Amino acid sequence: MTLIGLIFVLAIFGFFVLLILKIGPIYLEHFKVVGSLKSLQETPELARKSRREIRSLLEKRLDINMVENVAPEDIVVRKEDGVVTVEVSYEVEKPVLANLSVVAYFDDRIEAGGAP
Repeated sequence: MTLIGLIFVLAIFGFFVLLILKIGPIYLEHFKVVGSLKSLQETPELARKSRREIRSLLEKRLDINMVENVAPEDIVVRKEDGVVTVEVSYEVEKPVLANLSVVAYFDDRIEAGGAP
């Protein structure tokens, strides 16, 4: 392999390593969001709490897990027929190089309460 070929291969390898270093933290934070939602789903008597209390419980869990990319307006709490639905929809944009960015969209939901 020539020197130019080696440099080209190393540049491509370096780009993918950089991409993984940018995308990895996004998905690690998403796992924290999913874990917070699952923890909220296991909260006893969740269906009896008000929407404000449910939102507060989730926001506290996200704060404890140091989730920075979920804003309060990304959280929707619905209560219908004794079933609580909590949705978290957000996007994360991270710059990679110059004007090249990575964007990830996440839409997670849980349901709790209702008939056992």
